[in-house]
Amino acid sequence: MEHVLVITRALLDQLGSFQGFQSEVNRYLDVMLAPGANFFMERPAAELDPTHKQLIPYSIFHHEGRYLCYTRGGKSGEKRLVSKRSLGIGGHINPVDQSHDGLGETMYFNSIEREITEELVIGGTHTQTVIGLINDDSSEVGSVHLGVVHRFELSSAEVSSNEDAIQDLQFFTLAELKTKYDELEAWSQIILNYLLR
Repeated sequence: MEHVLVITRALLDQLGSFQGFQSEVNRYLDVMLAPGANFFMERPAAELDPTHKQLIPYSIFHHEGRYLCYTRGGKSGEKRLVSKRSLGIGGHINPVDQSHDGLGETMYFNSIEREITEELVIGGTHTQTVIGLINDDSSEVGSVHLGVVHRFELSSAEVSSNEDAIQDLQFFTLAELKTKYDELEAWSQIILNYLLR
């Protein structure tokens, strides 16, 4: 049984609920990653419980003015998003990500590295910055997830898929992505709206 990291919806409300993109990262993340603010739930229960939000690091990849985009294949862990195009590589935070300091920032960043290594093969070097959070309560998927957006700056466009769920990997300019807007999953649309501002 998979267990996933969650916070209570009440905590998000206390910090200030929002719809769409929120760029005040530290105000939210510092509190959500503090000891006692988060805990693990069984994933099947969490997927059906909007009184909790599963924390999902959602990483986007930028190289020389273009962003990585892919299509979610049939082996995707989130069946409700299959065949949609996505800008983000995301995944749940699991107990395997815990380190000696238990729940907290180290575990959170461990989960990002694990997820990316599982899903992509990246050539060259990269740096990363947390640029915002995504909340979308308008859909069944969005109502139980909270995205934390990490922007990776890549030194090389040498990126390939490491699993069947990630297909048709390509880099696009923002203008090109705008023409594919209706093909994008909701979180990617929210990020694109932010990047186009």
